[in-house]
Order: sequence, then C-alpha cells, then structure tokens
Amino acid sequence: MGQVVHTKGTAVAASSGTAAPGQYLTFTLGGEMFGVGILNVKEIIEFGSITEIPMMPVFIRGVINLRGAVVPVIDLAARFGGKVTEVGRRTCIVIIEVPDEETRHDIGVIVDAVSEVLEIPGSEIEPPPSFGARIRAEFIQGMGKVAGKFVILLDIARVLSVEEIAMLTGVESAAGEVAPTAGGG
Repeated sequence: MGQVVHTKGTAVAASSGTAAPGQYLTFTLGGEMFGVGILNVKEIIEFGSITEIPMMPVFIRGVINLRGAVVPVIDLAARFGGKVTEVGRRTCIVIIEVPDEETRHDIGVIVDAVSEVLEIPGSEIEPPPSFGARIRAEFIQGMGKVAGKFVILLDIARVLSVEEIAMLTGVESAAGEVAPTAGGG
C-alpha cells in the first residue's frame, strides 16, 4: 500500500516510480473547463431536488438523499467566489468521495455540464499559475494541456476540505445565533 506524500498541494503516490497518465472527469463551470481525478468520482446524477439548510454559506446549496444517505451539495461556482449556479438543462451533480483523515465523505458538486473523461499525461500538466485564475491558487492541482487548451485540474481535497467547510458553517451558524438580540431599552 503506497503512502501519500503532499508536495505543494499535490498528492503524489510515493510508491509509484513513473508518472502514469491520469484520468480526469472534465466538466464546464461558468464557461471554463475543469477536471477532477476520476478516482475521486463516484457517480454523476441528474440535478434534482435539494433540501436547503438554513443559515449555511451560499456555496452549500443543501443536501440530497442518495440511496438513504444524506449527501451535502456544494455549488462549485459559488465556492470559487462567483455567483450561484443557474440550473440549466445539462446541470448535474457529480458525487465525489473526499478523504478526511481516517474516513471518506461523499459530497455532491453542482456543475454546468459534464464533458468527458480525458487521459492527461503527467508531462502535459503544468503547475498552477500564481495569478490570473479566477479561483484560489491552492484549489488548483495543475493545468492540463489538451488539444491546445488548458483544463484546470482541481485539488479536490482542498476544494471540498471537510474541515474548512465545517469551520465556515460553524462561523455562519454562530453568527446567526448571536444576531438576534433583546430589543427595547
């Protein structure tokens, strides 16, 4: 069993001697092409009814019932600091398995449209840019070159960081609990 070593935000399997081409599920979001490692993707489902949860950050759209399991749904566009995704005909939810210390969590992400699974050789992946991208640099694992265009490869463990999301929801709910004050003097 290979141990995972983190180098500059990119998880690299220590036991693998050669950089095998990675397979990435690509999707569009706000007109840009993104990719996530196919090993993180559990399934792709049609956009359906999401149960909203009060007092959550805008990027947490709510939860869905996936075969009896409660799965939180994240709006990636809003997570990246943009506006909330407008649901269209091709909008879907990608169920991604996110490792968290000794457990794994399923999290749904809303994307505009799923494109295809691409195999991108390691030699065709550039490091993330230090500026110019519309999303936080630590969310980017690398820039994959495909047919003369770039695909932004996401570091899914950082984008969907269970600790960071829990902290953000804790801050929001704590602020919500403090907000109502006794009126009148």
